[in-house]
Amino acid sequence: MVRFTLILALVASSAHAFQSPFMGGSVGAGVQQSTSALCMKTIAVFGASGLTASECVYQALANGDSVVGLTRTPANLKIPKGSGGSKEGQALENPNLTMIAGDVTNMADVNKVFDAAAIDGVVVALGGKTKDVGDTMLTDGTANVMEAMKAKGVKRVSVVTSIGAGDSENQAPFFFKILMMTAMKKIFVDKNNQEAVVKASGLEYCIVRPGGLTVEAPTGIINVIEGEAGSIARADVAQFCLDALTVDDFPYIGKTPCISSVGGTGWVKDRSSKARGDGEM
Repeated sequence: MVRFTLILALVASSAHAFQSPFMGGSVGAGVQQSTSALCMKTIAVFGASGLTASECVYQALANGDSVVGLTRTPANLKIPKGSGGSKEGQALENPNLTMIAGDVTNMADVNKVFDAAAIDGVVVALGGKTKDVGDTMLTDGTANVMEAMKAKGVKRVSVVTSIGAGDSENQAPFFFKILMMTAMKKIFVDKNNQEAVVKASGLEYCIVRPGGLTVEAPTGIINVIEGEAGSIARADVAQFCLDALTVDDFPYIGKTPCISSVGGTGWVKDRSSKARGDGEM
């Protein structure tokens, strides 16, 4: 299958839109197509059974890449609703997929991923309720991944955090800011510390801050938002994460883009516990 090609277009003064031809997005005037892509072979996905991470796994395999995934319970990895269509919920099996049961906060488990194959790029899409995984899982786990990457000479990584993390607090809708200061306070402390670890790593990183996440079909439209962000399908977030690994001249390396498909017009959060019935984010 033809790999996603990243297309960059200036659509407004407050947003840049990505439209993938794989997703059926149209190409308008003034579009500049990326000129080079890395010949990726193996992508590591941490948190692989989560809703966004499973999209990364599924799409990478569809692109012809191999994937090594780490998750606490590999049996939870299913074909995602967004990209999977009628195959949604079936076991995700592929000869190019290696799944490892483990805890990202355990360095030995993280090393198993990098020992399983020569990793070319990494997606970190961790999730879970703090009461289940602890107050510092995101930070500690990501620090382990960064350490293992540097030990193996792996350079490129995309890390999924959230709108509202770091310096994007003002890009979150008002009611979400309230949650950030109350019910979600602990997890945002962890997310902020996680981002700090990534920024200090010296790696070729892209910290991806999506707006309100849904499990709908991919639209192929990804807006990099400077103002308040709206909703975005997890499938589109996955495409952006994979492009960050596979496109050599990806324009957001070393940056923290906030992305949504609906630029500031709404906030539709499909909570993982409702969508999947467990604590994965």
